[in-house]
Amino acid sequence: MEKKMTYNNLKDFLNALDKAGELLYIKNQVSHYLEISKITDRESKSPDGGKALFFENVKGSDFPVTTNIFGSPRRICMALGVDYLDQLAERIKEFIDFNPPKNLKEALNVIPMAISAANFFPRSFKSGTPPCQQVVLQGDDIDLSKIPVLHCWPKDAGPFITLPLVFTRSLVTGKRNVGMYRMQVFDKKTTGMHWHIHKDGSHYYNEYCRANKRMPVAVAIGADPATIYAATAPMPQGLDEMILAGFIRKKPVKMAKCLTIDMEIPAEAEFVIEGYVDPGELRWEGPFGDHTGYYSLADDYPVFHITAITHRKNPIYSATLVGRPPMEDCYLAKATERLFLPLLRTVMPEISDYWFPWEGVFHNISVVSIDKEYPGHAQKIMSGLWGQGQMSFCKAIAVVDKDINLKDPEKVIKELLSKLDLSSDITITKGVLDVLDHSSPYPNFGNKIGIDLTTRFRNEPPRNKQTGLKMPPPDADLLDIIEKKVPGSVACRHLFQDLSKDRECINRIFAISVEKTQDRGGKYFAETVLGTEELGMFNIIILFDKEIDLSDGSLMLWKVFNNVDPGRDMIFQKDRVVIDACKKRPVDGHEREWPDEMTFDV
Repeated sequence: MEKKMTYNNLKDFLNALDKAGELLYIKNQVSHYLEISKITDRESKSPDGGKALFFENVKGSDFPVTTNIFGSPRRICMALGVDYLDQLAERIKEFIDFNPPKNLKEALNVIPMAISAANFFPRSFKSGTPPCQQVVLQGDDIDLSKIPVLHCWPKDAGPFITLPLVFTRSLVTGKRNVGMYRMQVFDKKTTGMHWHIHKDGSHYYNEYCRANKRMPVAVAIGADPATIYAATAPMPQGLDEMILAGFIRKKPVKMAKCLTIDMEIPAEAEFVIEGYVDPGELRWEGPFGDHTGYYSLADDYPVFHITAITHRKNPIYSATLVGRPPMEDCYLAKATERLFLPLLRTVMPEISDYWFPWEGVFHNISVVSIDKEYPGHAQKIMSGLWGQGQMSFCKAIAVVDKDINLKDPEKVIKELLSKLDLSSDITITKGVLDVLDHSSPYPNFGNKIGIDLTTRFRNEPPRNKQTGLKMPPPDADLLDIIEKKVPGSVACRHLFQDLSKDRECINRIFAISVEKTQDRGGKYFAETVLGTEELGMFNIIILFDKEIDLSDGSLMLWKVFNNVDPGRDMIFQKDRVVIDACKKRPVDGHEREWPDEMTFDV
């Protein structure tokens, strides 16, 4: 068990990582244009996330850069001061389970908890000049180009600040919000402000637009790890993320007043950027290599004007690189998954556990285990989750029984192979989607799928139990078949063959890579495959683009979770389905621009 500590600032955390052997120093000169990103990408995809990186000598800058500080199971626990991530959830549960005291003895037992709760709230810094304002730049001295902001991916529209803590305040309620929104550097004094339409920052911005008032915004870069994490957490609207940071730290965050706007920022931050956003002023922002593994599309977003830059005497610029999982943000997301389980269970106590597979990039797939009590309980959970905060962005929800261990993905796959009845276990609906979802024909809105893998109760439709399914021939023989019968097919593979040998398995999954053309889209391939008698032993068939390596299970899952619109790309025929996980074109009924996949090989 590692000794836990509370970090006052980023340097405290980096020192702890160094002592733990978790920090790798890069002494050679590197460029913040792609080079730091390439090194970080390679390290992030090392076993267990590799090391945190500290770039001492950045070309054209006086400031060092650190990346990947959260990107491993060990480092995310160190950052949050726990031995394991569920430890934070256990602390939250203590408050949730609190009942009003019935007598004096019980009241006395509650006092320590109440005192600690009061200590979570942020406090004002009152010891002279706060560290974040040791150096002050205003007027002509403001120059973002002096900060080594990373140009992360080759097709990015420019350098992006990727780990900012963006502080805003509601014009109506006065409540503070801290979010993490990427910021494209336009020039020395302006950036984009990438507020997604569903986020609190965007909600507050709309308040200022309606009042036609200038909106003050402050941005902190580099803080203690709990404060950085809190900016990423999906807190309910109106709840201050700095209280969550205090809860994690077990002591309050000290805040300092900005110099040019009426806002407060963490006193121990490395950099602070003060400024404003004018109502209605928009500028073309993006593309940007995002956590989905695709470039998010360019669009109009508000413009942030800088009135001051302040920083510590010897600041460290902290950044994150996102892309196809696994990357550093996966570990931040795992912390959120564990932290918010007890909060979710206050609304739906029948939920035993949940799991966001990394290949689903947080918002595209959730697997939920429940203590089922009545017919339709799984569907009730689906509907409830689609109505809860950021869970509403989830495109696919699979529900299993409480005895299924979600930490064992093979058990979940086994449930799908042994239980799924395509005619009765699928729910297709519509709703809001994350702005980064590119598979839907419409931005921010589209089809969703629910999959019920729970045990049937009386008065629920019985499952269609297929029996006597023949074991398919070897993949080589199957390839001969599809090359003759399915023009445009390239390769194939019988997925989960070992599990499929179990007599309980009623589903067989077949993957085919294909080459689409202007005249040969997903529906063509679906109809052709479903009409190929020799493939009748497969009832779930997935189409992939020709360049996809069908031996890479994680890659295929990532394509399925990201590229499929359930209402358009799942073609059903009785008790069989073809799922089109390929890139979409107009021939597929997709008129929106399809984003490029991120790679350094350009």
